[in-house]
Amino acid sequence: MKIAITGGGPGGLYFAALMKQMDPAHQITVWERNAPDDTFGFGVVFSDETLSGIDNADETVHAAMESRFARWTDIDIEFDGHRFTVGGQGFAAMSRKELLQLLQQRVAELDVTVHYRTEAPDVDELRASHDLVLAADGLNSAVRTKYADVFRPSLDRRRNKYIWLGTDLAFEAFQFFVKQTEWGTMQIHGYPYSENGSTFIVEMHEDVWQRAGFDRTADAAFPPGVSDEYAVARIAEIFSDELRGHRILTNNSKWLNFTTVRNERWHDGNVVLLGDAAHTAHFSIGSGTKLAMEDALALTACLHEHPTVTEALDAYQAERKPVVESTQRAAQASLEWFENIGMYADQEPAQFAFNLLTRSRRITFDNLRERDAEFAAVIESEFARSQQSPGVAPAMFQPVTIGPLELKNRVIVSPMDMYSAEAGVPGDFHLVHLGSKALGGAGLVMSEMVCVSAEARITPGCPGLWTDEQRDAWRRVTDFVHTRTSAKVGLQLGHAGRKGSTKLMWEGIDEPLDEANWEVTGPSPLPYGPGCHIPREATREDLDKVVADFAAAAERGVQAGFDLIEVHAAHGYLLSSFLSPVANRRTDAYGGCLENRLRFPLEVFDAVRRAVPSRIPVTVRISATDWVPDGTTEGDAVDIARAFIEHGAAAIDVSSGQVTKDEKPAFGRSYQTPFADMIRHKAAGPAGVKVIAVGAISSYDDMNSVLLAGRADLCALGRTHLYDPQWTLHAAAEQEYRGAGAEWPVQWKAGRRKPPTSRTDKIPPRLSLLREGETGSTHLRWTPGPRGVFE
Repeated sequence: MKIAITGGGPGGLYFAALMKQMDPAHQITVWERNAPDDTFGFGVVFSDETLSGIDNADETVHAAMESRFARWTDIDIEFDGHRFTVGGQGFAAMSRKELLQLLQQRVAELDVTVHYRTEAPDVDELRASHDLVLAADGLNSAVRTKYADVFRPSLDRRRNKYIWLGTDLAFEAFQFFVKQTEWGTMQIHGYPYSENGSTFIVEMHEDVWQRAGFDRTADAAFPPGVSDEYAVARIAEIFSDELRGHRILTNNSKWLNFTTVRNERWHDGNVVLLGDAAHTAHFSIGSGTKLAMEDALALTACLHEHPTVTEALDAYQAERKPVVESTQRAAQASLEWFENIGMYADQEPAQFAFNLLTRSRRITFDNLRERDAEFAAVIESEFARSQQSPGVAPAMFQPVTIGPLELKNRVIVSPMDMYSAEAGVPGDFHLVHLGSKALGGAGLVMSEMVCVSAEARITPGCPGLWTDEQRDAWRRVTDFVHTRTSAKVGLQLGHAGRKGSTKLMWEGIDEPLDEANWEVTGPSPLPYGPGCHIPREATREDLDKVVADFAAAAERGVQAGFDLIEVHAAHGYLLSSFLSPVANRRTDAYGGCLENRLRFPLEVFDAVRRAVPSRIPVTVRISATDWVPDGTTEGDAVDIARAFIEHGAAAIDVSSGQVTKDEKPAFGRSYQTPFADMIRHKAAGPAGVKVIAVGAISSYDDMNSVLLAGRADLCALGRTHLYDPQWTLHAAAEQEYRGAGAEWPVQWKAGRRKPPTSRTDKIPPRLSLLREGETGSTHLRWTPGPRGVFE
């Protein structure tokens, strides 16, 4: 093949070296606009997985890298005068300049042609004269820009400011210095890369940056290679204690805003993107150089596994894009955590450290316990102490209160619509469904959305509480829960609004009934989506009736024996549609600004609160975002939560979306937890109100991690309980927990031990783990010396 490469960074050079080794007949030319001794940055970090791939593909490059690595396993976190060390992680880093030099040497040995200090020819010319054009031209890729209509890039410029520096202080481990200053929270990301140097990245929110006076040079035009010396001097002063008398090193160092690059497509004909041209991931979660070299490994393999360039590039994108997107989701969670780091300034130091470590949701409590059991024990004991618990237990099994209601554990069976009622009356299915979940160990079992009137239903199969017959049927369910289990049972009250009069879920979700059974109303005559009902705009008379219906249903709920009542103001139903600017376009006192959009949902909430005795808590579920550009914002969600808290809400159940069919949720593991986290710290925490996290929390490890990090007080799980009605009891068995937080029904106690599994006679290779220089300790530090060794 005849291959053109634009960009002579690590990704482009490594791809050239790999291709040349696979077939020396390849004609490969690299164009690099910088000189060979120009390099930006200081150290790069690699994972064991990446290094294994490099070792398998090119032992020469791997051996050269290995000889230069700084290796360590610890993460040090300094916060509010406290220091925590967490071991067992595993890191390898080296100087970016040395990496570039060894790759330059490698391609020279392999007779790859590299034009330094030379701009690449026009890409149209290259693609016409070459079999393949690799665009490895970085964040500001000219190739990506030229073919933007094909690649369809999105560039997300973030709000934090950061500056990439170095120091001649060789850290012993990965360092997070989190400093509370008079201007706000600042943080250092630091790690060693040699025996005499470390990367030293300073990051802070743009508001903190401005208050600290760093914006003094905001309009300065620094020539290439020139650093912001004013910023460097200020940083040296602010972080003098952390630098311990050592120098700050610069290399084209100036303030930046991180930009996340995503592309819908990675190739066009015989032009393909690699590294930062294709994608970026925030530096707090991984190295762009690492991702670029992984791209090079995959692209090389695909080109030699497939008969045509087109098939190879399709395979490359299919292989790498999901992996990168997963990394980017973790990186997005991490960068957003650092953008909001000031929100956690009041956390207890140990909880803050755990929160930082688990910020991306890739690392969990169990992960950390495997790596450093001592640190994990500290976190569990600190959580028990903060909850004034008499003993240490898994966080999910610590007792908790919602208002006056005491729960044995923090597991909630989330409301899940079953569409199985007859004329609004719950039957045997509801008794078995909710009864089994209560027997399964959850602290609180929630009903599905129970409708306050016949016209408030989503479907003809939705249950209600507008008649005494319905009340008495619900009493049968609550009596079973109270007499047979130690769980509590909650009632969710709602009104479908514009999403009503539709078919049963399995007959056609959100599809209108073939013959409309009832008229639907909403704040404005706007449908939920294409093909959905156009609601009639609710009149004052309509609103008064809804308020009265909620109050009457709440009274029946008390009579039916429910322990808690939740007002459903989420998921695009009537109250949610009033809150959302996507659904509410009214021009009267119930539309427009957020204060007006809140007015009717608060009227309903107040009516429910008045109808319910003080011994029963009233909570509210909200959608914290609509997942569309013009919908509810994060700031709106905090204000909405505060408003309900001021009106007496005992807990905020934080969900998201389902307000419009145009939504584009960022699905992923525990993907809605950041909204609960934000509301807990910005709205609920100061008031002592509990926050409930929901959304793809499917393992006890995820749940414990959410609770221990302080992101929520309880977790509600839906589909997990459909898969396993005894999920809570099984989670207790898996964690070898026995106590009041997970009491097995007497009839089932014989099954409370985890069933035995097949055994193995395999002998673990323990002696092979004791390599030269290793001690077997969880904590291995980088200690500079003649060669750089573990200690």
